[in-house]
Amino acid sequence: MPHLPLTAFLRPSLWGLRPSRSLPRPPSLSTQSEPHGSPISQRNREAKQKRLREKQAALQAGIARQSKSPAETRKTWSPKEIVLYEIPTEPGEKKDVSGPVPPAYSPQYVEAAWYQWWVREGFFKPEYQARLPHATGETFSMCIPPPNVTGSLHIGHALTVAIQDALVRWHRMRGDQVLWVPGSDHAGIATQAVVEKQLWKERGVRRHELSQEEFLRAVWQWKETKGGEICEQLRALGSSLDWDRECFTMDEGSSVAVTEAFVRLYNEGLLYRHRQLVNWSCALRSAISDVEVESRPLSGRTELQLPGCPSPVSFGLLISVAFPVDGEPDAEVVVGTTRPETLPGDVAVAVHPNDSRYAHLHGRQLRHPLTGQLLPLITDTAVRPDVGTGAVKVTPAHSPADAQMAARHGLSLLSVIGEDGTMVSPCGDWLQGVHRFVAREKIVSALRERGLLRGVQDHPMVLPICSRSGDVVEYLLKSQWFVRCQEMGDRAAKAVASGALELCPSFHQKSWQHWFAHIGDWCVSRQLWWGHRIPAYLVVGEHLEDNGEECWVVGRSEAEAREAAAARTGRPGAKLTLQRDPDVLDTWFSSALFPFSALGWPRETSDLARFYPLSLLETGSDLLLFWVGRMVMLGTQLTGQLPFSKVLLHSMVRDGQGRKMSKSLGNVLDPRDIIHGVGLQELQAKLRAGNLDPTELAIAAAAQKKDFPHGIPECGTDALRFTLCSHGVQGGDLHLSVPEVLSCRRFCNKIWNALRFILGALGESFVPCPSEELSPSSLVDAWILSCLALAAQECERGFLTQELSLVTHTLHHFWLHNLCDVYLEAVKPVLARVPCPPGPPQVLFYCADIGLRLLSPVMPFLTEELWQRLPRRPGVPPAPSVCVAPYPSARSLEHWRQPELERGFSQVQEAVQVLRALRATYQLARARPRVLLQSLEPDEQDLFQAFLEPLGTLGHCGAVSLLPPGAAAPSGWAQAPVSDTIRVYMEIQGLVDPQAQLPLLAARRHKLQKQLDGLMARTPSEGEAETQRQQRLSSLRLELSKLDQAASHLRQLVDGSPCSPER
Repeated sequence: MPHLPLTAFLRPSLWGLRPSRSLPRPPSLSTQSEPHGSPISQRNREAKQKRLREKQAALQAGIARQSKSPAETRKTWSPKEIVLYEIPTEPGEKKDVSGPVPPAYSPQYVEAAWYQWWVREGFFKPEYQARLPHATGETFSMCIPPPNVTGSLHIGHALTVAIQDALVRWHRMRGDQVLWVPGSDHAGIATQAVVEKQLWKERGVRRHELSQEEFLRAVWQWKETKGGEICEQLRALGSSLDWDRECFTMDEGSSVAVTEAFVRLYNEGLLYRHRQLVNWSCALRSAISDVEVESRPLSGRTELQLPGCPSPVSFGLLISVAFPVDGEPDAEVVVGTTRPETLPGDVAVAVHPNDSRYAHLHGRQLRHPLTGQLLPLITDTAVRPDVGTGAVKVTPAHSPADAQMAARHGLSLLSVIGEDGTMVSPCGDWLQGVHRFVAREKIVSALRERGLLRGVQDHPMVLPICSRSGDVVEYLLKSQWFVRCQEMGDRAAKAVASGALELCPSFHQKSWQHWFAHIGDWCVSRQLWWGHRIPAYLVVGEHLEDNGEECWVVGRSEAEAREAAAARTGRPGAKLTLQRDPDVLDTWFSSALFPFSALGWPRETSDLARFYPLSLLETGSDLLLFWVGRMVMLGTQLTGQLPFSKVLLHSMVRDGQGRKMSKSLGNVLDPRDIIHGVGLQELQAKLRAGNLDPTELAIAAAAQKKDFPHGIPECGTDALRFTLCSHGVQGGDLHLSVPEVLSCRRFCNKIWNALRFILGALGESFVPCPSEELSPSSLVDAWILSCLALAAQECERGFLTQELSLVTHTLHHFWLHNLCDVYLEAVKPVLARVPCPPGPPQVLFYCADIGLRLLSPVMPFLTEELWQRLPRRPGVPPAPSVCVAPYPSARSLEHWRQPELERGFSQVQEAVQVLRALRATYQLARARPRVLLQSLEPDEQDLFQAFLEPLGTLGHCGAVSLLPPGAAAPSGWAQAPVSDTIRVYMEIQGLVDPQAQLPLLAARRHKLQKQLDGLMARTPSEGEAETQRQQRLSSLRLELSKLDQAASHLRQLVDGSPCSPER
């Protein structure tokens, strides 16, 4: 398309626009030859050009600025009429869009039928995309972070899906072969805990009252129910997943991969069995991973109700205990402990070697305060003399730090707490079988009776809590399977340091390097029934010759393990008795294999060859170390390649009040409730159907009633997706509120109405011209096409850099502020002409076609519904769906860009805002006053001369004319500055009644002054709040100034000639 530059109307030397392809280049003129080329004028002109550039830059920066989401405008919501799609359509058949467009946007109508048709047509399969006319031959692959099968998706999952699906859809429209693998995680501990609660709630049965087979049947039933719900949620969100490749981490393929990985790691010396301390949940009777341990800070004495404990337990207390010095009746060493229940397991007392208070006791022995046994006083530099008394008890069987100290000093380990959380036989008959926290009270009482309790005081501490059971985590000595992580961790750290693996945002690199620099071996044993059974076998009755330990072998099958046992013992395999390890593997083990096990590994499949390594991993930043780090370790070790080259991490989703999403707070939302709407009664029913205990349920229900007193209105999938993507992925935590999503629903309605208008303007007989032949007939046409090309450029940049907030801000700005607010309003008088000029309808078509394709990855349902109703371009093979239509590229639209025209038109828009503000000040409702515009600069005069008609249309004014520079201002006209050199004059005589308007202005002024005084009286704060206060103060002062000027003008009219009221 040839440009329609301002040179068609202006002196070319003032604008220096790039000439159109079809027009000759205008001769360049020197500044000396210009009639206004004086040095002062030149400086003024340069300053003005600089201000114009700055304003335009600010306008464009506003597109990408992340300080304000386009969804941030809040309005009172009123219920909308729900329109339903009621045309009979079989699932998978294409939706009938031959009827008229409904008068208002209704999500239920828009989202009906499309998803099933997309799936049936195979649009989400890479095999389909390879046949597209614009196929690039490149691949793009991702896997969904498999959600836990235990329950439904929440808004955090919806954020992941919205980001991933937008990226996937963009690559698909771009012409890449895209594979997005769906899957779910069996979530061993979480699933077992939930099903146990369910069995107890519904049948009054405990797990151990069932056989393992009966319990696993119940789990599989739960999986089928809840797993189906997750898939339904993903479909409701519009997730363009290849469902034929769906995976589950307990399916046959995953089980083969898990067994193969275990065997290979064992054979490579990276898996071993050892007895050492692990995180233990006494309630679950299983080891748990670090990610399942919540660190709860306590400021002092805190009472907690714990599972299995008859009464609340006090924590945050420091118990001071005296250890008598052997041989010195009056000497003692006082130690402080927050865990008196572990006193029976003490094997020593430690002090710092340089602590002079205990120098005379080095090498002495102390009497145990409970048993009287002799314990050594040892010196160790790990002890901090400045904490407490500077002396600490050493309990290596129940403290990781003490275990390390015991290893340095050759101390024995004494376990005193069992798997179920009760005290064991070495504690003595008086404590054996007693719950550990009941034993705590008995021990403190015994110390008090013996005169060895030296004090109890509040003490800040961090309490480890099992996130699955709510129990306090115990550290127990257990024989478990461990993965050696040092070597694999070093490779993972080097991959990030070298740039082979990119973490985005880059600030996560520090956490990554620190974690791998201090990584310990990974305990992968879990004492559960639900999960992948460990492929290891105990050779009964056989012991290793070198250390006398039990003989364990590993195999892909029992037959393979028997061969290994025969080789290791030198005895015939048939005569050996093998017992398989009853434990299962940590869920994170199978999850760490997901990027390649989902593609068929260890088999050499075509998917593995074509789509591995993955192009990108996108997930929440909270999974960086426990999932992403382990995928990198095991992926590199087992496949010889990084599983992906880039990791995109989004932040945590919080509610509108900044709180973490929590079931106990009642603020965890099912995305479908926001999409379809839900009443408060139904929200409360969902809470009651969950597994919250009565106390948590009461708190959650009250919070829910406060947050959603009238329930949640229907917002629609597209509005939810757009809202989620509009937040900066690479910024801080995302604070999501329902009013934000409602604001995006209004944006959807704006697009809907724009397309209704455009389709009406095009009519039934409209035929689009080829895009290369499109020639704008006016500067406003050229301006909107330039804005459209800029939008395509910014969207492309946003998708390439995975900055989706740039994409959403760009699209919001184009559709709302460029197209709807400006172009559609400016072009209405043109379309009303008879005959209608051919140019504007063609421009409208391409704005709709390209604008919808730009928007499609983020709003798939709305864009499909509207794009299907557009006329098809002749001679161009029509894409069956917008989701596989070519995505508009910046290069293909580059010939429409006219930055100078955009900068010039921004001045016109400023003048429009001033005119509208004048109308509002004088409360001109229906009148269309005459306007004069005066500029001191000739180039500005030329600019506005070219835009007089749209200036009047957009400013809701009558005829707009130019007042020559230096000419006297018309008497009695209202006036306002647009800039230092531009002023507008509006005729109000005969349109307003000064006598009636002055009291109204006074009332408005009084109201604003009251607001200003209130803000001024506030104590200044800091940071963003103070910045917002100062901005509001400036705004109020400006409004007061305008009102004062208007009042002064009206008084002058009263003193002069009276005006008749508005006609």
